[in-house]
Amino acid sequence: MPDPLVLPFTGIEPGLHRLVGGKAANLGVLTRAGLPVPPGVCVTTAAYTLVVGDRLDALLAEHPDDLAARARAIVAAAPVPGDIAEAIRATADGPVAVRSSATAEDLPTASFAGQQDTYLNVIGPEAVLDAVRRCWASLWTDRAVAYREANDVGHHSVRLAVVVQRMVESRVAGVMFTADPVTGRRGQIVIDAAPGLGESVVSGAVNPDHFVISPGGRIIERRLGDKATVIRSLPGGGTETVASATDGACLDDAEIAALAALGRATEDHYGSPQDTEWAIDGDGTPWLTQARPITTLYPLPDNMRPGTRAFLNVNVAQGVLRPFTPMGVAAMRVVTAGAARLFGFSFPRRGGAPAFGVSAGRIMADATAALRNPIGRRILPRMLDVMEARSAAAFRVVLADPAFAVIGGSGRRTAARVARAALRTGVPWRVLGAIARPARARERAHADHRALLQRLPAPAGSSPQERLAHAEAALSGMFAGVVPHVIPAAGAGFAMFGLAAKLLGGRARPGELPVVLRALPHNITTEMDLELWRVAASLRQDAASAAWLTGRNGPMPPALATALAGFLAVYGDRAIAEIDLGMPRWSDDPAHILGVLANYLRLDAGAHSPDAVFARGEREATAMITELSGRCGPVRGRLVRFALGRTRELAGLREYPKFWFVTVLAAARREIAAIGAGLAAQGRIDAPGDVFFLDPGLLESDVDLRAVVAERREDYARELRRRRLPRVLLSDGTEPEPPHEPAPDGSLAGTPASAGVVTGRARVVLDPVGAHLEPGEILVAPSTDPGWTPLFLTAGALVMEMGGANSHGAVVAREYGIPAVVGVRDATESITTGQVLTVDGGAGTVVIAETAPEAGARA
Repeated sequence: MPDPLVLPFTGIEPGLHRLVGGKAANLGVLTRAGLPVPPGVCVTTAAYTLVVGDRLDALLAEHPDDLAARARAIVAAAPVPGDIAEAIRATADGPVAVRSSATAEDLPTASFAGQQDTYLNVIGPEAVLDAVRRCWASLWTDRAVAYREANDVGHHSVRLAVVVQRMVESRVAGVMFTADPVTGRRGQIVIDAAPGLGESVVSGAVNPDHFVISPGGRIIERRLGDKATVIRSLPGGGTETVASATDGACLDDAEIAALAALGRATEDHYGSPQDTEWAIDGDGTPWLTQARPITTLYPLPDNMRPGTRAFLNVNVAQGVLRPFTPMGVAAMRVVTAGAARLFGFSFPRRGGAPAFGVSAGRIMADATAALRNPIGRRILPRMLDVMEARSAAAFRVVLADPAFAVIGGSGRRTAARVARAALRTGVPWRVLGAIARPARARERAHADHRALLQRLPAPAGSSPQERLAHAEAALSGMFAGVVPHVIPAAGAGFAMFGLAAKLLGGRARPGELPVVLRALPHNITTEMDLELWRVAASLRQDAASAAWLTGRNGPMPPALATALAGFLAVYGDRAIAEIDLGMPRWSDDPAHILGVLANYLRLDAGAHSPDAVFARGEREATAMITELSGRCGPVRGRLVRFALGRTRELAGLREYPKFWFVTVLAAARREIAAIGAGLAAQGRIDAPGDVFFLDPGLLESDVDLRAVVAERREDYARELRRRRLPRVLLSDGTEPEPPHEPAPDGSLAGTPASAGVVTGRARVVLDPVGAHLEPGEILVAPSTDPGWTPLFLTAGALVMEMGGANSHGAVVAREYGIPAVVGVRDATESITTGQVLTVDGGAGTVVIAETAPEAGARA
């Protein structure tokens, strides 16, 4: 049976989005819900397809540069068959509004608002037919084509329906959001209103009256606009804009209350905040003319519990801005459940700890209990000061809120749990043992890691169910291995650093103590980077390898293949965004490492080579220990020398817990990948890698999983494009941020992370894969994790949007002796590749030169 050409709103049922488009689908939902919607019909996409579909499909196959103009010409020239024209003419029933309703419109993730055309007060059958044709053509305006391309929506997948709806001769009209679109606060209704037709507000042609209504129904803000013009209907059709002299508010309190109630009813029906358009007619009746999701709001976490709550964006704190894969999320749930057991809690393994939540593919930790705990509210901001300073500042704003007041007795209970866990795992004795015998502590950590590597693979011949259980057991027990075996030794190193600082008091001048942390030995990440440099240095002598890395043509030369295999045997479990189990490891895809090697070949060996710089840093650190200890008396001086010596022997292990964790993730990934290969062989997924877009429960089912994978891949791809992420999110949707105070001289301000001053050209890098830096260029990045650090060897300095003084990027920058400033607000937007920057890592400032940048773009 052919699709209908016209459907009344009452006949638009769920699931007809491809036939009626987003706007008409929503109007059908609202009508069937009994909300006050002016009656109307939809000229379906079937009519559009019959008139222009084949012609446009042929054009799209050509991919012309002037796509938009040629598509509009096709629509304008296409004849409308008689039956379609008559069906459209029949929709003319008095004055109507004719609105475009694209299939890519009013979606939960992109509104496409204003991209297609609307015609108001259309009167007569021929005028309606003409307006429908013009709506069809508006699917191909330059702005609509550009918007689809920016949102990665294929042109071939879009069709246009048209809404023909009874015109409301409004006394006053406007827009209403059921959540504040600026602050994100849920339940806070925002209304903009102006006399006449709502087009004046929607198009921005007038300064409207602005009202904000609290969740309790109180008007908390009332700001009147000048409403200098009004759009009104003309008797013969069409509209006119005339000057207005409206005094006072165009809505009274009762009308505001009625609109707010209508907005809440609309949100309740959809179950999410809505962006609506409304009109009040001459009789005082409010009408709902459109509703769509507010796509700009950051979604609330899935672990919401009653009351006011605060969430930490773990992705931001860890420098991983991209979303996690679904299997990566599932793995982290298992990890948190295992970690909770250390402190005497028992939670379902796959459910994770209650504090674990997910929003927009990012991990959101419910920090409410910590903030209401006298110990937690002291420790959490201080910990974030060195991890992600701007998150710490946001939490300090939250701490001033009475909703996060301390709960009596919580501090004693927390201290008792931590003490029992520490004693049970032997942490105090291991700390003392590491201070007494650091070499033995390091060897013990490495031996425990080697033993772990033997236990991680599932037994040969394991079934998919056994592989899954083995992977989950490894993830669940990860913290039980890291806490007693690795963390105490690294913690002892930093405890000794703190002791030395106290012993020195004012004897150490600013910037001197951090020199001791330069070029720390026993750091698995810097060892990895230096090993990669050594591989590059050796390959420089092999002409075939050097040529292959430059051109990537033909089979890989034996020398390169051997060197690469040796490197991956030790470091192949690492990756970009490596804490996501779903991300390919370097051993799965070494393209990034090959790109780094090619970049290293551009560097000349010598005094400025990374290994020489690192050796120089070691000498500077040793000399600084001698200098600082020499400023004290004999006894205090020996204590300072001892403490700083232990710092250098142990603090480098700070990266080892992450390496341990990544090793476990990679082993679990291999087991899941094996399951994926089996599912692909059965035809339940298209490719083995699709398994990482599933979760453990689905792996135990026996259904076709391809539709689930396709939907999740689409969600993941969309989230990869999300740029703005909250550091801290409250349960009402607001994002607390401290006041932004720009540096007085106009420079960009951040957190000092590694001392030194460097002037050089900026290289803005949003993704390290395939990126390269010319020697001495300043790396400007949103964040970094160990997968980025090979770039540090060629960087002259580092500027990051995220991070704190002890975040990963800051630590590695100090060890390499390059200046670094972290936590620089909007650095990747404010700085352009090629601009000349002066980075002062001691003062925490970045000065952008006035000179024009060279040609270049963000990498």
